[in-house]
Amino acid sequence: MAQAALKAELARAFLSTRAFRFDPERGFKLASGAVSPFYVDCRVVMAHPGPRHLVAELAFHALKAIPCQCVGGLELGAISIATAISAFGFTGTPRREWRTFVVRKQAKDHGLGKLIEGAVESGDRAVIVDDVLTSGGSLLRAVQAAREAGLMVTHALVIVDRKEQEGRARVEHEGLTLISLLTIDDLRAAIETEQQAVPS
Repeated sequence: MAQAALKAELARAFLSTRAFRFDPERGFKLASGAVSPFYVDCRVVMAHPGPRHLVAELAFHALKAIPCQCVGGLELGAISIATAISAFGFTGTPRREWRTFVVRKQAKDHGLGKLIEGAVESGDRAVIVDDVLTSGGSLLRAVQAAREAGLMVTHALVIVDRKEQEGRARVEHEGLTLISLLTIDDLRAAIETEQQAVPS
């Protein structure tokens, strides 16, 4: 299936799973405290096998030409994303044996006390993944932790760029190439298409 068709199918999956909602009147409160007319919950999408497969396939095509050994990001949201991408890459063409890791929100107070868990080594090229880009804060925290652990991070991937709070600009300011599988525009277009298809 062509990538444009895959993107359209993923956008429709956000609607069918009710992972995307639009309420310009009341809006939705974000983690930052700001209010947005958009509600995007990638955890719901990643909980369904079909949409999860679409995310993995689109990400594979976006990343397969980038030299990297591992993919990962902040707990908990990035875990399922990185795992899905890694699994698809192993069976993809060309095969990519991307290892995965997770960046803890705080280091463990027992054992080795590591902030990063997974199969990574200093010097590895890594791609940081996240579910939604708003301000870019969580993604950049993961990038900083990965770089401090000796990983080389030049690319980041998100499922949805909300195109709010200058998130993309903040990420690119840190020397990163940002890849988004969808933007808020794609999700709004999917809603409009669905509404047009409903008989009046």
